[in-house]
Amino acid sequence: MTFYRHRCTWTISSSICPCGRVSVLPCPMPPAWVANWTWAPSSSFSSRTARSANENDAGFAKGDMNKTYPKTEWEVADPEDAGIDAGRLIQAKGVLDEKLGDARYRVAVVRSGHLVVEWAQGIDCAEKVHIASANKSILSSALGIAIAEGKIKSADDLATDYYPELMDVPEGAGPKAGRWAFAANAGITLRHLICNVSGYMKPDERPGEVFNYQTNGMCILSHCIEKAYGLYDVNDPEGSAKISALYKSKVADVIGADWEYTSGSQKMHDNARLNIFGWGSAIRTDLRDLARLGWLWCNGGLWEGQQVIAQSWMCEVTAVAPDILAKSPEQVWKYGHGFWTNAKGKLWPELPTDGFTAWGAGGHYVIVFPSFDLVVVMNPTPYPGASQPYETHTVTWLQQQEVLRYMLDACS
Repeated sequence: MTFYRHRCTWTISSSICPCGRVSVLPCPMPPAWVANWTWAPSSSFSSRTARSANENDAGFAKGDMNKTYPKTEWEVADPEDAGIDAGRLIQAKGVLDEKLGDARYRVAVVRSGHLVVEWAQGIDCAEKVHIASANKSILSSALGIAIAEGKIKSADDLATDYYPELMDVPEGAGPKAGRWAFAANAGITLRHLICNVSGYMKPDERPGEVFNYQTNGMCILSHCIEKAYGLYDVNDPEGSAKISALYKSKVADVIGADWEYTSGSQKMHDNARLNIFGWGSAIRTDLRDLARLGWLWCNGGLWEGQQVIAQSWMCEVTAVAPDILAKSPEQVWKYGHGFWTNAKGKLWPELPTDGFTAWGAGGHYVIVFPSFDLVVVMNPTPYPGASQPYETHTVTWLQQQEVLRYMLDACS
C-alpha cells in the first residue's frame, strides 16, 4: 500500500457542521502503536448513525466552506493529515485482501477532497472500465438536472408526456414472450422508472406496486430525458446524441472527469422493438474520475460553488423510495431513486444511515458518507458469494460492510 504525503490545510478539531452534526476528528495514533494492537471495529458510530428528523435530509453540508476540489489532478494527502488512522486503513485492506483473494480490484479513498489512498491488484488505476448499473445513479442525477433546468416539470409527471412511444410495443414486440406495453403502463411516472417500481411491460405489476430491478425501464427514462432535450429519435437511435451528451456537458465537464461514452442494446429476437425500449447509454471511467463523481454527490451536488445537482434532489434520491416503503417488505428498504441507500439501516445495518452508493454488477461502487466527508470507490471489488436477487444482495453488502467499518472507524 502506498500513502501519498501532501501539505494540506486539514486540522484536527471538534466542531459543529452546518448540517447540525458534531464532527469530532481524533488525533491519529502513530501507526507503530497501532501495529501492536488486536483491534475490532466498533459497531456503533454514535452521533453519526442517524439522519436528521427530516427523513430526506442526508446531512449534506451547506455551501463549499473550506472544501477542496480536484483540478487536473487530485490533491493527495497522508491519512493522518486527512484525519484518518493509517493503521486502521491497513486493517481495512487486510480484510479486503482476505475476501477477494487473487481477484483483480482497485479502491480509492477520498476525504475532504483529498485522495488519501489508492489500492490496486491486477488492474491499472488508469484503465477505463464499464460500471454496469452504477450508471443508474448518473441517470438519476441527470433527471434532477433536467427538473432544475425546467426541461421536465416534475418527477411525478407521466412518462408518456415526454415519450409516448413507450406504449408502442405490441404483443410479440417486447423483450420476451408475455412482455409488452400494457394499458396500465400509461400510468407510469418518471419517479416510478428511476425507483424501479414501474412494472413496465410486466402484466402482473402495476405502476408503483412492485420493486423489480430492470434495465428496460431505465432505457425508457433515458429516452424521456433525451426527448426533453431533443437528443433521441426512435427512427435513428444509433445516430441520436442520446443522454451521453448530457452526462458530458452537465456533469463530466464540470467536475473534470474524462469519461468515455457508450450506447447500445441487448441482443434480442428480430421483432423486439429495441428502438423503443432499448438503447441505453453508459460511461467508462478510470478510478480517480469515478471518485470525482462521488465527491460531487458527497457535497450534495455542489462543485466549486456551482450547484450541479440540486441539493434537495440529492436528499430525495438517497432516501428510500416512497413506493418501496409503502409496498415492499422491510428487507427491500435499500433503494432510492437510482441509488442504494442505508437511510433505514437495511443496506449496511452497522453503518451510519446517511450512507449511500451507486452499484453495478461486477463490484462497481461509489460509496458516500456525507457526515464523514468520505468517498470510497470500489471499481471493481468482486466480493465472493451470491449477489442476487437484486432486491437483497445481502451476502455482498455484508462483506462490504466489514471493510467499510474499519474505514469509518478510522475517521470517527
